[in-house]
Amino acid sequence: MPAFPDGVNRRRFLASLAAAGTAAPFAAWPAVAARGPVLTRPIPATGERIPAVGMGSWLTFNVGSNRAARERRVEVLRTFFAMGGGMIDSSPMYGTSEEVIGHCLSRLEPAPGLFSATKVWTPVRALGIGQMENSRRLWGTRRFDLMQIHNLLNWEGHLETLISDKEAGRVRYLGITTSHGRRHERFERVMTTRPLEFVQFTYNVLDREAERRLLPAAAERGLAVIVNRPFRRGALIRRVSRHPLPEWADEIDCANWAQVLLKFVVSHPGVTCVIPATSRADHMRENMGALRGRLPDRALRERMVRHVESL
Repeated sequence: MPAFPDGVNRRRFLASLAAAGTAAPFAAWPAVAARGPVLTRPIPATGERIPAVGMGSWLTFNVGSNRAARERRVEVLRTFFAMGGGMIDSSPMYGTSEEVIGHCLSRLEPAPGLFSATKVWTPVRALGIGQMENSRRLWGTRRFDLMQIHNLLNWEGHLETLISDKEAGRVRYLGITTSHGRRHERFERVMTTRPLEFVQFTYNVLDREAERRLLPAAAERGLAVIVNRPFRRGALIRRVSRHPLPEWADEIDCANWAQVLLKFVVSHPGVTCVIPATSRADHMRENMGALRGRLPDRALRERMVRHVESL
């Protein structure tokens, strides 16, 4: 496969070849990112605004001490910040991801827009205290913007620690997460009865269970919503990329399928930030293009669902 000039999307290229049976001139291809201001959303608890597209790190930053892989992640983060990114989300569950993030941040100029988010993930409250201290060391920070209780594991014990850490200035916001599309009933009970500012769960054009209860409950409680798995761990990208972009993609300034899928998520009024994960700078450019340009209205969102379900 030949190299693609900067600004040419490989996914769209392959899809268009399959549809047309031939190659169009590179000059005719649209830019990866639309122009315009960066899309930001307010954190309901404070009104602080953050970019609506962030970055996850599960699998993609778990590269250990591999020097070449680490340098590629530096470029991923450099691209992320250059294109307006803010939130980076990780977890001790993600192998060496936190260590690699810290390495990458140390190689870059200080990013004033960084919104650092990680999690505590252990069944023992006392171990969680040490785990969070280790996360601060790995990231090279004294205070996280957001600390979350991963998959509700011992949420009662850890929440006591997080409330104390917030009072001591070790964290700014508190949250809980689920990443399996399950536990919604239990999750809703916690998010509607405990002192939280953020919740994180799965939502995408095909997995829309959160529309029934979690998104409305978050809006009612004034909670910021982080969306994980917008691409179904890449399976959704693989599914749609076999097909050309529909004509209506131009109506929302999308140059590739990644932007279509991300704009579906961030166009929901209850979503604060979506965190796709990638290990490649070119894919990061595609993802971050969703931060600019027009968003779908309700009618187009419904059309997007029907179209993707039909593929």
